[in-house]
Amino acid sequence: MNAVKRRAIFARLRDADPAPTTELVHATPFELLVAVVLSAQSTDKGVNKVTAQLFKTANTPQAIAKLGAQGLEPYIGSLGMYRVKAKHVAALSEILVREHGGEVPRTREALERLPGVGRKTANVVLNVAFGEPTIAVDTHIFRVSNRTGLAPGKDPLEVEQQLERTVPDEFKHNAHHWLILHGRYVCVARTPKCPECILRDLCEYPAKTGTPLPRTKPKRDVPDVAARTAPAPRGGRGVQPMAKAARAGTRRGRAR
Repeated sequence: MNAVKRRAIFARLRDADPAPTTELVHATPFELLVAVVLSAQSTDKGVNKVTAQLFKTANTPQAIAKLGAQGLEPYIGSLGMYRVKAKHVAALSEILVREHGGEVPRTREALERLPGVGRKTANVVLNVAFGEPTIAVDTHIFRVSNRTGLAPGKDPLEVEQQLERTVPDEFKHNAHHWLILHGRYVCVARTPKCPECILRDLCEYPAKTGTPLPRTKPKRDVPDVAARTAPAPRGGRGVQPMAKAARAGTRRGRAR
């Protein structure tokens, strides 16, 4: 994909959504960090549901560390791998208190040393909480980047490096939000919604889905039941043809 087409893609995404952001509800960098760790193999909606209750009770590293992993489990039990996630969140909270004065660190290296925090999570925190132009590649971004031809790569790191190298600077801060949302709601995994995609003419996906054919009524071999049984208008005129034929046949049978 050439630079002109790439710029046009991000310009359209920006025009459609000038100020995108994460769908994870949070009020502080720590709440965001916890929410992103909990979001692994879970939906943002599911995470928001549990954090709405959890953060009422504990929304600081000190409070989470005090709860401990067992104290966290009842709050996040509806999420996949909740026991592992509880251990990670409790452990990272303890490290933040012990080594960072209860603050979320602002470097990728320090973030990735926290339990349950990988490169993607670190990039999300750096971007959303601290305004860094990082690009967190999740399954949606990986799919969209490869499918459209925007930044092909065999693994998330290669796609991330391609995007960092090729996305124009003016779009980098919001790039991963636009691509995540596009992959989540339009360029979906099984059957992408190409007919309603604003990038359709710029996308290089060879197997674009077409416009659905209009649905038509199947042909009937017999007249509609309602037509056969419809009452005749006043005055006896306008009787349905099938009703007339039936009456005539009845009269002929009597005559015989």
